Amino acid sequence: MQTRIHRRFVFTPAGEQALPLQVESVGFNPGQEEIVRPSGYPLYHWIQTVEGEGLLTVGQSDYLLPPNSGMLLFPDEAHLYRAESSTWNTLYLTFGGPAAAEIVQAFGIRESAFFSWEPNAGLPDLLWAMLERLEAGEDAFGLDASSDTYRFVGLLSKFGALHHNKAITRNLEKLQPLLKWMDDHLANPEVGLADFGAVLGVSGRHLNSLFRETFGIAPYAYFLQVRLRKAKELLAASRGSTVSEIAAATGFRDPSHFVATFRKAAGMTPDQFRKLH
Repeated sequence: MQTRIHRRFVFTPAGEQALPLQVESVGFNPGQEEIVRPSGYPLYHWIQTVEGEGLLTVGQSDYLLPPNSGMLLFPDEAHLYRAESSTWNTLYLTFGGPAAAEIVQAFGIRESAFFSWEPNAGLPDLLWAMLERLEAGEDAFGLDASSDTYRFVGLLSKFGALHHNKAITRNLEKLQPLLKWMDDHLANPEVGLADFGAVLGVSGRHLNSLFRETFGIAPYAYFLQVRLRKAKELLAASRGSTVSEIAAATGFRDPSHFVATFRKAAGMTPDQFRKLH
């Protein structure tokens, strides 16, 4: 993979029928210049650091972007960014589409946000693969890029951390075995709070403190989010599965309870979500 040559792919409009999630551009900049946008950018704009460091200002807040971190900027959000090191190489992605706002919010991202992640999270790999496919002419209509962008936003939600401090990093290290256990046992409707504490060998009170300090919610509320996230993946990918089957696969005993919980969290029913995606 070349990382020293400027690489950029820009889609041209292809008729009036837009994809629900439409990629405008994706690229690599091996010497990011200073950008000042008092009126923001008209689409969702992702920028991340490949090498070096940059400083991004949104409103009155400054964010330092070292490697393995990036920022998702919402449309029309005033911002500026510049290099904070002699070299600042970036990857970027801009996207919109009639369902972009619903998709971003469905993954729990409701405002411009800073993200950081572990080196093996796969986020940069997905953008590089998207760029290379586009350069090879393998995605003329942008269908794969649209799908990849959906996956990318999902990975941000799953692997990115909206906070960047040492206390949360330590908590995540402690919680990692339980988070993996949750992924492996989300289909079991018998799972309860006692199981969570047993996995880590800690009291329920201590576990609750860890989750609230790290994610801002209680352990079982987080587990419910894991189930709903998996349900969204299945709804988007498995056209042959019924809502009842997906409810059972994600640990809901009662399909009606699944539909009500999903609607409360996503603002739409599972069938509406499936049609949207």
